[in-house]
Amino acid sequence: MANAASGMAVHDYCKLKFLELKAKRTYRFIVYKIEEKQKQVIVEKLGEPAESYEDFAACMPADECRYAVYDFDFVTAESCQKSRIFFIAWSPDTAKVRSKMIYASSKDRFKRELDGIQVELQATDPTEMDLDVFKSRTS
Repeated sequence: MANAASGMAVHDYCKLKFLELKAKRTYRFIVYKIEEKQKQVIVEKLGEPAESYEDFAACMPADECRYAVYDFDFVTAESCQKSRIFFIAWSPDTAKVRSKMIYASSKDRFKRELDGIQVELQATDPTEMDLDVFKSRTS
């Protein structure tokens, strides 16, 4: 079903992989890309559970927009092991204006398709989505 604002559809595979990350913890992260020609959001990269935050950050292109979900593990002040699913809207300053507009207009609809997002981050450069930002958003 296409998004009325931007005309972007969300491929079922995107939702399926997100459910696997959420329910089975099959992946550490998923990077999504908008395929303009097909007018849909697709999975670009699946991060294995053993992959690190650095592996995830390295998947974000310096001059193109992306969406991503990241399963962030942390320990609370009470020493409880927890995790939060972050949704990251990556829109670097160097990306093309058209691309930024398409990603911005499709974001809310796409995010609604992924039931279980707990924290949302908007990032225009790597410092806005580093580990300290993740940690500060879990409390």
